[in-house]
Amino acid sequence: MKVKITDQNESKIAFTLEDADVPFANAMRRVMMVEVPTLAVEWVDFHENTSAMYDEVVAHRLGLIPITFDPKMYNFTEECVCEGKGCSQCQVYFVLDKKGPCAIYSGDLKSTDETVKPIDPGFPIVELLDGQNLKLDAIAQLGKGEAHIKWQAAIAAYKYAKNNDTKFNFTVETVSGLEPSYIVQKAAEIIEVKAEEFKEQLKEIK
Repeated sequence: MKVKITDQNESKIAFTLEDADVPFANAMRRVMMVEVPTLAVEWVDFHENTSAMYDEVVAHRLGLIPITFDPKMYNFTEECVCEGKGCSQCQVYFVLDKKGPCAIYSGDLKSTDETVKPIDPGFPIVELLDGQNLKLDAIAQLGKGEAHIKWQAAIAAYKYAKNNDTKFNFTVETVSGLEPSYIVQKAAEIIEVKAEEFKEQLKEIK
């Protein structure tokens, strides 16, 4: 099996996968999209919201904001040393406190970890009129796109190379705070782990 990168930038990577088959190509595509862990807002505690939007709508918008983070620094909450209670190794807190009139953007979220922030400060959240206020705390944690779209790592697709059914041209575009090259590498690692687990389970079959 051979991999050759044909194009790459901050948001997208294109590569050719050779000497592979359709099931493996499909597995790579699915894993890159929905099994590579990303960070997203999961919990929101509203202290005050007198905007025109319900709490649920604001929370939904917060959850869909892509967040940059170092994947080596965070664990799944259920696998963390805190045993699911929540700590700095599995959760990041954001604080928002604004008074109208003003427009609130993703850049207004203040994080407890300065390296963890929205990938762009210009995502609109809500507009406050004169006399309206929004004050909340939000908690971001790791998750997978198979559980909710807000944790989807990338959009991935492939097509057959001309006259070669063992060669696939992939395009992977990040929709999260992860680099495209990391998403591809992590997906390959996840598939490898799954294969090893399957081999171990086969040994138990008599």
